[in-house]
Amino acid sequence: MTSRQPLSALLAALVASLALGACSRHDERSVQERVDATEARAQQQTAQARTEANRALDNARQATDEAGAKVAHAVSDTAITAAINAQLARDPALDASKIDVDTAQGRVVLRGSAPDLDAKDRAKRIALAVNGVTAVDNYLTVPKS
Repeated sequence: MTSRQPLSALLAALVASLALGACSRHDERSVQERVDATEARAQQQTAQARTEANRALDNARQATDEAGAKVAHAVSDTAITAAINAQLARDPALDASKIDVDTAQGRVVLRGSAPDLDAKDRAKRIALAVNGVTAVDNYLTVPKS
């Protein structure tokens, strides 16, 4: 019985040694190689983050440019409408209070009434003469004689 105890103790030690050996993962790389690999991963992640940040910045710039263009059009359209209204008010044959001027992206729509065909045509020419006007739709009505 005494000979079995040392044998079972030896067997238990062998099994424990094998189990511990199987659990440990031995990295064959040197410390410098592991540092280099970690640094390379960090550089790759940094480059990827920089690319994503640049993409987000480009998207933000594009959105800002588009918003600025919309505001510029709105301001331009408002300025065009104001200029046309001012010019119509200076014409003695036209009653500017009877003419509605709408502008969208440089395209002007005239609605309302003019005293005669000449005044209707003059209103269109006045609108076309304003800087920034691309087209005029003249829906002014003239009283029937």
